[in-house]
Amino acid sequence: MKVIVTRPRAQAGPLVSRLEALGADVVECPLIEIERTSDRPIDAAGYDWLVVTSTNGAEEIARRGRNLPRVAAVGPGTAEALRAHGIEPAFVPSESSQEGLLREFPRPPGRVLFAAAEGARRRAIDGLGADFVPLYRTRLLSPEPPEGDYVVLASASAARAYAAVGGAAPAVSIGPETTRVAGRLGLTVAAEAATHDLDGLVAAVADLMD
Repeated sequence: MKVIVTRPRAQAGPLVSRLEALGADVVECPLIEIERTSDRPIDAAGYDWLVVTSTNGAEEIARRGRNLPRVAAVGPGTAEALRAHGIEPAFVPSESSQEGLLREFPRPPGRVLFAAAEGARRRAIDGLGADFVPLYRTRLLSPEPPEGDYVVLASASAARAYAAVGGAAPAVSIGPETTRVAGRLGLTVAAEAATHDLDGLVAAVADLMD
């Protein structure tokens, strides 16, 4: 089975290795590029919560964060990335989406700093009355999409990029937000990871190979 991996090349290694270990023929096709917005420290002193919404955000918080309060991670993948840097999340919603985060967030939220990609969706930010700090920007790439039996989409940005270049392979989605965006753009979602992290993606592909 030929599987297209769309993660940035610098981040794709663990996923590629594990899919190849399953026996998949992996084709790398990076569809997004992560650009840092700044090298300046992010001082979270005075906040009750810091919300982090992606593994890229976790890397930036580990690099630039100072005086961190309780940290909320949008899902298990983000939580895992934070723990890899010695930051233990105090809250992870059962549904890995901004809607799940907003619905399950501890109340009252107090003063919240929302750290995410430049141009992030505003629903959870506004719903929590949070201040916002952009950590990075996501640039969509436009390669010629390769042939494949399935494409692995690990973010909504990857879904947008894959649709924009005319990709047609059925998708394995990392979670509900990626699935929602992919469906809205006309992509077929063959499977959604049961846990919204690397383990979940690999397990979803393995199920399709059975």
